[in-house]
Amino acid sequence: MHETGVHASTGTASGRSFVTGLRCLRCGTHYTLNAVEYVCGCRPNTGSDMGTLDVEYDYAAIAAALTPEQVQADPDPSIGRFWPLLPIDRRSSLPPLPVGGTLLLPVARLRAEIGLRHLFVKDDGRNPSASFKDRASAIAVARAQEAGRPIVATASTGNAAAALAGQAAAAGQATVIFVPKTAPPAKIAQLLIYGSTVLAVDGSYDDAFDLCMAACAEFGWYNRSTGYNPYMTEGKKTVSYEIALQLTAAGVAAGGAPFAAPHAVFVSVGDGCIIGGVHKGFKDLLALGWIDHMPRIYGVQSALSPALYNAWRAGDEVPQPVRATTRADSISVDAPRDPIKALNAVRQSGGAFVLVEDAAILQAMLPLARLGAVFAEPAGATAYAGLLQAWCDGLVQADETIVVINTGSGLKDVRAAMEVTGDVRVIAPNLDAVRAALAL
Repeated sequence: MHETGVHASTGTASGRSFVTGLRCLRCGTHYTLNAVEYVCGCRPNTGSDMGTLDVEYDYAAIAAALTPEQVQADPDPSIGRFWPLLPIDRRSSLPPLPVGGTLLLPVARLRAEIGLRHLFVKDDGRNPSASFKDRASAIAVARAQEAGRPIVATASTGNAAAALAGQAAAAGQATVIFVPKTAPPAKIAQLLIYGSTVLAVDGSYDDAFDLCMAACAEFGWYNRSTGYNPYMTEGKKTVSYEIALQLTAAGVAAGGAPFAAPHAVFVSVGDGCIIGGVHKGFKDLLALGWIDHMPRIYGVQSALSPALYNAWRAGDEVPQPVRATTRADSISVDAPRDPIKALNAVRQSGGAFVLVEDAAILQAMLPLARLGAVFAEPAGATAYAGLLQAWCDGLVQADETIVVINTGSGLKDVRAAMEVTGDVRVIAPNLDAVRAALAL
């Protein structure tokens, strides 16, 4: 539903979103707007066995309000240019800290090193808080403010929390954030400097998640947590819109459609919300006729956090919890909170889950930085490690257009970078020391 007369290119007029309702991905129940906030009642509202909701849109109305030409001509590169495809009442509801418009890099030296002729890296470590999660947090803050909610809360290993803290600071929104006490100090520092109330939980991410759920229910806070709030997928899907626009600008063939779609996309997976968003974005573009095919989507997990990989291999719908110990903290998850969307993304697109060792993840940070100029944290480098494994397994071809998504900056976890590069050599302050150190 939407109010006529809304100018989709600016979103400055008052109106309503183009959302028509929500549908449960487990039981198929359709909910009208405002009939349910987070999950379907067909499953308990805890753990990974939730009735996950998918947001549905009036695509005919969107097509009438927004054209591919308008999107391309919009001078604002942020997610605001996709306003009719977002679950907000107006474009101006987005926080005044632009999100998105991150670079799609052609990485010529990486291409040559691997032998993939059309490889691109989407570097979402260049978002305001240095991670992909800014896309979802912008939507969380916008929806909370449209609803007049005084506090937004989330559980996070760090990136989602930092993203929320930054977006909330820009909008003047109060936040309470639950993190496991083992979250990297760099990520905790972001939360504190932005002014969030931070509660470090003496337990795992899953413990922090469960406590955040209980607190939001008890105190009436708006819950931004991944996999529970269905609208977070809608922010994350904007990466797919940008990939399609940027591939078109790079001269990739669009097959007669307005925008080009890659053959394959690689993304790291923890809870499953990001990969679900990637899938939803391309589904939107297909529904609008703006791309001509669905890319194969490959979810990459660490062998030390393989819950969704295990479920995919076994043909299960609900993953069994694992004891996650991966060094890639952003994807270290015992019980994924958004499993349905993650498994659907891979199965419905003809992709696969790929498993990589932690050693391969850390080593993948080096070529990404040295050949692609992308400084990725371990979770971001996981996607590239997965591509290398998929290439060895024959899952991708040399002439295909492939996009690897880096989900976070390496500055999020400097210790991991130092592990793979080694310590700096200390020398005396003279030229003889320089000659000796460099064997000149």
